[in-house]
Amino acid sequence: MTDFIRFPGGKAKALTFSYDDGPREDLPLVEIFKKYGMHGTFNLNSGLYGTSGWYLTEQEIRDLYLPAGQELACHMLTHPFPTRLTAPRLVYEITEDRRRLEALTDGIVCGMAYPYGDYNAETIALLKTAGIAYARTTRSTEWFSLPENFLELHPTCHHNNERLFDLADTFFAAQPDEGAHGRDPLLFYVWGHSFEFSENNNWVRIERFCEKTAGHDDVWYATNGEICAYVTAARGLQFSLDGTMVHNPSALDVWIDHAKRLYHIPAGATVKL
Repeated sequence: MTDFIRFPGGKAKALTFSYDDGPREDLPLVEIFKKYGMHGTFNLNSGLYGTSGWYLTEQEIRDLYLPAGQELACHMLTHPFPTRLTAPRLVYEITEDRRRLEALTDGIVCGMAYPYGDYNAETIALLKTAGIAYARTTRSTEWFSLPENFLELHPTCHHNNERLFDLADTFFAAQPDEGAHGRDPLLFYVWGHSFEFSENNNWVRIERFCEKTAGHDDVWYATNGEICAYVTAARGLQFSLDGTMVHNPSALDVWIDHAKRLYHIPAGATVKL
């Protein structure tokens, strides 16, 4: 018998966003997210913020993201190409960015977006050592699959993808039991840079998208980190040999689809199926 993950409350779909660099355009973008109940992850270069009028200041960062229900993640200290660095410099760029963001927010930072979408096997290995749990690439899938490896977290698409709104229609029409990925839940993941809305004069695009995708009862609106933590907990469930019992050793409640029936597995609990 095969079991399938469901998101909190048994939902079969989730929507998340990822935006890079911490420019001043994040201010209106976060307001749009707040208006429509969206949650995303903002990836910052802590060695650059406040260095010019283009970047948000430390105080603006404190006041903006976390109070609005958004997440902060690393984007490396100075936005280098990771694969062009020596191993010691790569370690420093990752860990110092994480240290400064944690000191700024008094919280744990465990995610990252690869600058320029640039990474290799060495980068991934060093991220694990630095305690990074997930890292977003720039390789659009134009689909809604959960990642096999959260350190190669491929998004659905960039917000300027010409199929963005068609993909939204497909996402809402799709059912988890369709397609090549069995009955796993569906994740719609949009990424970009907020300054692109000003450069392209298309702020209406992200507002239209948020309006179109907001308020659906069967969708979990979550940050990258929330999704990573939840899926990791769900993948860590322990099943009895005959498949009639499941134990949840994590601190998060988890939902699964077992034999087309929804089960809630509370944190630390063992449930008969």
